[in-house]
Amino acid sequence: MRFFTLAAGLAQATLLSLVAASPSPKAIHQISPRAESCNSAGNRACWTKGFDINTDWEASTPSTGVTRTYTLTITEVDNYVGGDGQIKEKAMLVNSPVITADWGDRVNVTVINNLRANGTSIHFHGIRQLNNNVNDGVSGVTECPIPPGGRKTYTFLATQYGSSWYHSHYSSQYANGVTGSLVINGPASLPFDIDLGAFPISDWYYGAADNIYARVNDPTNPFIPGSPGSPPPSDNIFFNGTNVNPNGPGGSYAKVVLTPGKRHLLRLINPSVDNTFTVSIVGHSMTVVANDFVPVNAYTTRSLYLGVGERYDVTIDASQPVANYWINVTFSASGVCGTSKNPYPAAILGYAGAGSKNPKDRGIAPPDSLCADQPGLQPIVGRKVPRNQFTAAPSQSLSVKLEVDSSVSKVFWKVNESAIDVSWEQPTLELIAQGNSSFPTPKSIITIPDNSEWSFWLIQNLSPIPHPLHLHGHDFVILGRSSSPANPLSPSAGPVTFNLENDGESLNFDNPPRRDATMLPSFGWLLVAFKNDNPGAWLFHCHVAWHVSQGLSVLFLEKKDKIPKVMDLGELEPNCKAWREYLPSNPFPKPDSGL
Repeated sequence: MRFFTLAAGLAQATLLSLVAASPSPKAIHQISPRAESCNSAGNRACWTKGFDINTDWEASTPSTGVTRTYTLTITEVDNYVGGDGQIKEKAMLVNSPVITADWGDRVNVTVINNLRANGTSIHFHGIRQLNNNVNDGVSGVTECPIPPGGRKTYTFLATQYGSSWYHSHYSSQYANGVTGSLVINGPASLPFDIDLGAFPISDWYYGAADNIYARVNDPTNPFIPGSPGSPPPSDNIFFNGTNVNPNGPGGSYAKVVLTPGKRHLLRLINPSVDNTFTVSIVGHSMTVVANDFVPVNAYTTRSLYLGVGERYDVTIDASQPVANYWINVTFSASGVCGTSKNPYPAAILGYAGAGSKNPKDRGIAPPDSLCADQPGLQPIVGRKVPRNQFTAAPSQSLSVKLEVDSSVSKVFWKVNESAIDVSWEQPTLELIAQGNSSFPTPKSIITIPDNSEWSFWLIQNLSPIPHPLHLHGHDFVILGRSSSPANPLSPSAGPVTFNLENDGESLNFDNPPRRDATMLPSFGWLLVAFKNDNPGAWLFHCHVAWHVSQGLSVLFLEKKDKIPKVMDLGELEPNCKAWREYLPSNPFPKPDSGL
């Protein structure tokens, strides 16, 4: 078993927030299952012969023989007019289709880089990429960046189903708009009549991301007391790419339309740069049927907390009087997991026939999330984690801490005294293809023993800042975590460390919650585990764009010797050759971790 200890980035070049590139509200769609599918409004648990909600998708995937083909063109816009009518000084946008497929389809995505001077890459968040690490889309790890004027085709099998998003993994570039939604149709744990599609809710910043990052990386600008280099509040929160301007005219509220008497599926996604928040709907409850790509036993709640990268598929019954109702976003009072200059971020849930007037009832604020993940998530397909493989060995600890380097006036998040620092021109998979057995320390590589069945990771946070952690290539099970403090910025607040004798009994090894993103509590600990069954170089990182740019990531090297045997590493070379040819003319050298 290994440990992280967490106490308390560096992005670049011309960047902007993802929601500008999000689909407009009219992009809502209906599920279109195949003719032979048994999936219907009254039986969403069924999918096709031999495959249903109880199928373990890690062990078995339908074979549809269908290939879905998409082209994403990334462009750059100065003084971009965003969804609230306000100008953002620098935007990088995708032509923004929702990538949609069925469970078992093959998905081919060609990315065309029409940016002026920046490289790019696309990561499909949460996609397992079994034996397909070469298509994970991480600059400096699984590929060289796509140079300006270049293109690359990613391909993967949709072994999972549910809701997610895709985004650039090139410094904090996705903060400038290089994102979109990803929907893979499949069964659900509750019947519903209408699929309303993806509904991303995200922070939005008017400044260019490289300028914002420079402020975040300046230790003399503490935006949160006691936390050097903390992020500024977002200028707005966008719902499906739009919102009103909180300071004057401009923009409009996003609207989700319900059909009276019907049950609807809504796919909530948080593709933010920094903000995490709670979502609630006045007069309505939501029934959760999936978290991330994991179907769960349906349960009903009045509010949902979404960390960065997290998703929830929920059903909403249109059982209230025909009217318009606010969809509200609220933040934790501490401010340590996101704040916004928009005091009342909102969209509208409207019933067909309700007219266009804004709702009057603002509703009651839900309980403070304390930046803590949603409880009560029970996967339908469970996992039993071998308790006897878990040991708490301090000698296997990894120290992760915040460090201010006064010599360069920068802020770093370090793991084992090293902030991750990848090489765009020589990615990790290329080093493996060349037969390297050792790697530069700044890559923060952790080699997982080949003979281990499970990896257990205890992350200890010694800072007041909670972190949304995301693992590539796997779901992880959440065996336990500490509770979140009510006021992590209080002078009396301090780290709560894991103690096996005191905390061991609270751990859950029998069908624990499972997902690919979760929150590390302020001043607390988190224990996760995953199966060692997917050869590759997989990132485990904070999904606050600024933090991963500052180095808050490790790279798991899993079954290294099998990597060149299960995938064609020769796929790297054309793009790496093109990137290295571009490199001498690149006006923006890598200023950060590269991630």
